[in-house]
Amino acid sequence: MIFITVKWQIKPEYADRWPELSREFTEATRAEPGNKWFDWSRSLDDPNEYVLVEAFADDAAAAHVNADHFKKAQADFPQYLQKTPDIINATLDQDTWSELGEMKVG
Repeated sequence: MIFITVKWQIKPEYADRWPELSREFTEATRAEPGNKWFDWSRSLDDPNEYVLVEAFADDAAAAHVNADHFKKAQADFPQYLQKTPDIINATLDQDTWSELGEMKVG
């Protein structure tokens, strides 16, 4: 599985609207074959920062970056950003989430 985490610094005047501004891209990505998840969270420490956690089957990431909705986001999103997003991209030897054994419930 390809596991990606991206930190997005949104311009303050767009931060509250970011879920709406990124909705079309988010929905299209979630509908891609091979997408496992594509989840946004807002930082508790910085209201202008969103963190995107996404995962794809090993052979699906290339199709994602070549998709029309990805190209549209590449053209549209920079106007809303304070800086180039930071990314961690790793290939993992698993297909889904694992339980956090140190916090076992029940």
